[in-house]
Amino acid sequence: MNVFDYLMVINIILIWSLLFVNIVLIVGGYIYYIKVENEPSPEVIGDYPFVSIMVPAHNEGVVIVKTVAALLNFDYPEDRYEIIVINDNSTDNSAELLKKIQDENPTRKLIVINTDKITGGKGKSNALNIGYRQSSGEFIAIYDADNTPERKALSYLAAELKADDSLGAVIGKFRTRNKEVNLLTRFINIETLSFQWMAQAGRWQLMKLCTIPGTNFILRRTIIEAIGGWDEKAVAEDTEISFRIYLMGYKIKFQPKAVTWEQEPQTLAVWFRQRTRWVKGNVYVLIKNIGYLVDPKAKKIRFDIFYFLSTYFLLLTALVVSDIIFIMNMAGLVSTSIQGFSNLLWFTAFIMFVLGVFISLTTEKGEMSVSNFFVIALMYFTYCQLWIIVTVYGVFQYFKDRIKKQDSKWYKTERFQG
Repeated sequence: MNVFDYLMVINIILIWSLLFVNIVLIVGGYIYYIKVENEPSPEVIGDYPFVSIMVPAHNEGVVIVKTVAALLNFDYPEDRYEIIVINDNSTDNSAELLKKIQDENPTRKLIVINTDKITGGKGKSNALNIGYRQSSGEFIAIYDADNTPERKALSYLAAELKADDSLGAVIGKFRTRNKEVNLLTRFINIETLSFQWMAQAGRWQLMKLCTIPGTNFILRRTIIEAIGGWDEKAVAEDTEISFRIYLMGYKIKFQPKAVTWEQEPQTLAVWFRQRTRWVKGNVYVLIKNIGYLVDPKAKKIRFDIFYFLSTYFLLLTALVVSDIIFIMNMAGLVSTSIQGFSNLLWFTAFIMFVLGVFISLTTEKGEMSVSNFFVIALMYFTYCQLWIIVTVYGVFQYFKDRIKKQDSKWYKTERFQG
């Protein structure tokens, strides 16, 4: 065996180790979905807790009216929740649209905070801290400005959090409301259902772990008070606050019946900028918390740290190196004695990918279709390869920012009509 053979063996071990973890999570997630489906929906017992819903919004005029309308329509006592929209340094017509909604709903507690370039415009975490200072709820719920949650979503989240003192937060599920726009949104819809929500379900079922997404979740006010608010340097504020909740000894539960529908990127450029921000944000959280990997008191976050480390560095390196060796081998520049075996494993991994993702779709009505089966197969050769590119770029941008000693720039996802 030559050096390229050894590199291929190492890459195969790394890739298949992560593949095995994902298969285990899919199995665990499937079990959890079946269990939740057969359980009664959560209900608030006794008095409804007062909830402050916060919506950070920067130039969201295209979507904000539909979002606030959905929040006002919650199946939750009107006098037991308030809506706080942080209109963060917007230059579009958001302020006028929000003022009109306030005028049309004089009896509802809808607070609009209009910031400028001095007080705002510094990213989502800063906006959330501004809103939090004017909130009064014992529970805090967060929704992104492009969300249309289902009527029962808030009551499901609040019921779960109130019923269990060991929970620091409860997360719901977001679905893709514009999934039929083009092939990209269909890819994102499948990715969301499989790699986010099936994985979250599996992590909760097997380890009682979840990571907060950016929207459709609720947490205790006492937690925000204890940690001093959101980390304004973190562009992945959801992952960062998840780690801090773990360190306080709380659990984060996934309740898939609490659903919101959100608008996903419809162009490759918008998707690329959004996902680059996610990568940079998660790498920031990983580097910030890497020491907890060997801290016996932090066992709740070891899996997430190891998972991020494996995904953004080990798996990424293995995929890039194996692709380079494969291309060089095809071009006759290098030779490997195990290339045939490697190709067999690659084909097996492809089959397992397609079947695993397709199984994930069986938990959602209308998603298990022949067309989606072929979309998943195509996704492996296109969308997943784009993930490699955006991850490499995101990691590079993160370290470039650190070398230049500059904060990561916040990029707000562009919205579309519809």
